[in-house]
Amino acid sequence: MSASLSRHAPPKASAMIESLRGLGYTTATALADIIDNSITANADRVDITFVWKGPESIISVLDNGNGMTESELYKGMRLGEISPLESRKMTDLGRFGLGLKTASFSQCRRLTVASRKNNEMSCLRWDLDIIATSNDDGWYLLEGAHTGSEALLSQLNNSNSGSIVLWEVLDRIITPGFSEQDFLDLIDGIEQHLAMVFHRLLESSGQRLKIYINNKAIIPWNPFLVGHPAKPWNSPEVRFPSADGVFMECHVLPHKDGLTESEFQAAAGPGGWTAQQGFYVYRNKRLLIAGTWLGLGQGRGWIKDEAHRLARIRLDISNSADAEWKIDIRKSAARPPVNLRPWLTRYAEDTRTRARRVFAHRGKSLTGIRGQLVVTAWKTEHHSAGVRYRIDHDHPAVRAVLEDAGALLPQIMAMFRVIEETIPVQRIWIDTAENRETPRTNFSGDAPEEVIRILEVMFRNLVLRKGVSPARAREQLLGCEPFHKYPDLVAALPDPLSKDE
Repeated sequence: MSASLSRHAPPKASAMIESLRGLGYTTATALADIIDNSITANADRVDITFVWKGPESIISVLDNGNGMTESELYKGMRLGEISPLESRKMTDLGRFGLGLKTASFSQCRRLTVASRKNNEMSCLRWDLDIIATSNDDGWYLLEGAHTGSEALLSQLNNSNSGSIVLWEVLDRIITPGFSEQDFLDLIDGIEQHLAMVFHRLLESSGQRLKIYINNKAIIPWNPFLVGHPAKPWNSPEVRFPSADGVFMECHVLPHKDGLTESEFQAAAGPGGWTAQQGFYVYRNKRLLIAGTWLGLGQGRGWIKDEAHRLARIRLDISNSADAEWKIDIRKSAARPPVNLRPWLTRYAEDTRTRARRVFAHRGKSLTGIRGQLVVTAWKTEHHSAGVRYRIDHDHPAVRAVLEDAGALLPQIMAMFRVIEETIPVQRIWIDTAENRETPRTNFSGDAPEEVIRILEVMFRNLVLRKGVSPARAREQLLGCEPFHKYPDLVAALPDPLSKDE
């Protein structure tokens, strides 16, 4: 079509901006986007201030970064000034040139940004109410702060450089019925989110970032419990061989039994143990997505369940891979490239298997004191029609009964089969899901006297009826579940062949 037949069709500002407000930001994710700009501007301190005034409440974000000149601020306040196709600095946390505006519009109707650079101050403002009442396309970027709001920008007066983002008319936050307590609860949730999203930058041993909320420093939340003595396993960092900047590190967290109550509650994270499992995707050490299996899985994609809640995987990608990974504007979704999916699946499957084993056995190893495999009372049989659980006839307690059964053997075998076919699997599954914990087994919570009573029966049977030496009998007990967990009690068993008996 020739130029003479084309039409200039700019979007109507009020309609476009109202549409952009519905991208799905939460207040926490919106503030994280604002902080991204501060980090890109080399700030090492960010102060977030919440002021409760009912419908006139405000939120501001102040940083000590490089600041912007008047022309730089103008570019930063325009929508879509920078194309996502343009190459960025390796330290740039942005991509679409929309984050500051769309994040802010999702929470407020008046966005003011003031910046100081080279001791010169610049200030521009978007006011959605003014745009809504305009009779034309209405893309009006206003000079200076709203009348009466000038004092809110005074924090920049004593700085050589830096920027402040001011949100006013918080119509998406201060809704009808929203109280001061709701405001305080909102702040708590935001603190948890930012502690997670920026934890690696907050933990950095170099020029460490500091984020404050109402003058209180945010303490980083590390999802991986690095260095905890009860942590059963983590892999070394591995790199994908044919993609630059893709690194992965797999972690299995300790079972609840290996943590104090305060450690257990803290390690649960903002979403809780089940929600926080899966991949943690980072770009430039900034967390993009927390707790997702990325649509991976053999056949049907994995879902989040209790059995795998101890599995967490750190995954780093470069900021040049946004298009390949389909990173969205809110930095809240990603999908691995096809060539990476088998590699990610292989490591994730191994991590999930290890996590499931730790969860099922409450963090306890199924090896004896000398590293030998422990004989379990139950074994799992996999068939094309599904999984069955069978009593292991090689377990010493079971084998002793079978060897002495005589004429009762058919009845005992029938009893075993009834037990195997009536395991309350659904009840166990429901109780585990509801209680978010595996049922107590292995004499957990029982008094030592109960364990000793059972041990003495088995020990005497091995020594007196089977002719096994006391030393060998102790070895057998230590090699079977659940007595491998009680070496001190096994060692203290009285010798039934002793004259003192």
